[in-house]
Amino acid sequence: MSEKTLAYLQEKRSSLLDKLNEFLSIPSVSTSKEHKEDIHKAADFIVNYLNEIGFDKIEKQQTKGHPLVYAEYNEAGPEAPTVLFYGHYDVQPVDPVELWESDPFQPEIRDGRLYARGSSDDKGQVFMHLAVFEAFMRTEGKLPLNVKVCIEGEEEIGSENLYEILQEKKEMFQADFAVISDSGMVAKNQPTILYGLKGFTGIEINVTGPDHDLHSGMYGGAIRNPLMALSHILASMKNQDEVVTVDGFYNDVEPLSEHERKLIDQVHSEDYTISTGVKETVSEKGYTAKEHTMARPTLEINGMFGGYQGEGTKTIIPSSATAKITCRLVPGQDPVKIQQLLEEHINKVAPTGVNVEVKKEKLSAKAYKVEPEHALIQKAAASYSKAFGKDTVYVRMGGSIPVAEWIEDIYNIPIVLLGFGTPDDRLHSPNESFPMDSFEKGMETLVYYWNEVIK
Repeated sequence: MSEKTLAYLQEKRSSLLDKLNEFLSIPSVSTSKEHKEDIHKAADFIVNYLNEIGFDKIEKQQTKGHPLVYAEYNEAGPEAPTVLFYGHYDVQPVDPVELWESDPFQPEIRDGRLYARGSSDDKGQVFMHLAVFEAFMRTEGKLPLNVKVCIEGEEEIGSENLYEILQEKKEMFQADFAVISDSGMVAKNQPTILYGLKGFTGIEINVTGPDHDLHSGMYGGAIRNPLMALSHILASMKNQDEVVTVDGFYNDVEPLSEHERKLIDQVHSEDYTISTGVKETVSEKGYTAKEHTMARPTLEINGMFGGYQGEGTKTIIPSSATAKITCRLVPGQDPVKIQQLLEEHINKVAPTGVNVEVKKEKLSAKAYKVEPEHALIQKAAASYSKAFGKDTVYVRMGGSIPVAEWIEDIYNIPIVLLGFGTPDDRLHSPNESFPMDSFEKGMETLVYYWNEVIK
């Protein structure tokens, strides 16, 4: 059954690449109003392609922001499982454009990589699924299973309207399981099962003192310095062993099992001293750097500012100081509860003589995790290995994909994260690219997987 479909993909490789390049040529930058028309062009591209493939029902749904493309294929019958496939067609801005070696919206293949904005995140990976659906329809006359498609245009701006839509139209999007291809592998041609994602939350701390900047000679020793006060607060939140010292922060953390520690240990990890330029790694006491990044919570200061930033010295006590903090969370931790614990800690340790305000980040998400032994995960691993010719490794990722947590929360279904990107894809940066090996072997993986899940 797979041979004819794979042969079609090989035979049509050139025309499929042309079609992908047409998709990549649309500058569907969701952050910019000037690209509003391009956003609609990208959505229309998907609508037209789904029509060509032969989906039963296709809708370009208007939202409070950018449109969402929804489609259904129900001809596999009531006994076949239904998958919800999620992806996004919007892309990041290209700035600084002068650092691109080729036009970001004129796709170009160099040294086995396809260079274009969105080639990896996420147009290229979305297109692979659509191409495989086409191949099945042209060779078998049907898809192996029922499919619901959800491709949005707001992922790069926080999926501002998606959660509300998934809640309001629960029956429409209901499925037996979901597949998301918006992630990657730990190395090129190394099949990787991503079975866990961290959650996310954050706060902003604003410390104010005098109503204007003061002369440090005239007022130093009498007025609390907001920057110093903020420094005391921040230093109280995590110690030099990288252990968060906020009361209750770890209370709901699921322990890392010995089985998972073995899975993580088997993963080939990047050499951080080479990729980041640091002299050595640091991690939470009792855990390796891989364990901490994949499976333990973090608290990081993303920015701290206030006072004089110019050249030379300006002898002032600044009137205010600000810090932005984010936490990556693991299963068991609730973002709202973590924000509350952070606020309580800050209020408890805040020095006198200043006012301290905590602003809570609106966009938060719980962690997501599926058991590596789940049948759908095992079938995905086998399909990866068959296509790439290597044993599949299992990882949890330090990043967050909020839609995964939303789908689990609303629909209570397993999610399979089938990603084909690589660490060298330069996501969100100039010269984003996608390996042609991932394009071809990734589609092969999908052919095997859709046939496997119906067994």
